[in-house]
Amino acid sequence: QVQLVESGGGLVQAGGSLRLSCATSGRTFNTYAMGWFRQAPGKEREVVAVISWSGGSTYYADSVKGRFTISRDNAKNTWFLEMNNLKPEDTAVYYCAADRSYRSMTVNRAGSWGQGTQVTVSS
Repeated sequence: QVQLVESGGGLVQAGGSLRLSCATSGRTFNTYAMGWFRQAPGKEREVVAVISWSGGSTYYADSVKGRFTISRDNAKNTWFLEMNNLKPEDTAVYYCAADRSYRSMTVNRAGSWGQGTQVTVSS
């Protein structure tokens, strides 16, 4: 059974930082694109950041460019989202996801999903 498990969410003040991690088990995702998505209450899910299987290509939503960094460690089947200068509008449930298609993930689609981790940014 494939599992994607997020960790690292929590409550932080505006301007603070958090690092999300996503660990996988049951399958090796080394040849998959990996990504982070989020969904705030009453809003549609949106893609936050995507990284290609090699790490050579990355995509960021305009709202997080310059503040968030996605990375991966294929040897450990883990990928990360470093979030700096957090804003209250970043408050959401964050999901990690994987898919064979990098391009699909950049348009908000993915085949495998984690359960989500809450990120709350207070003003």
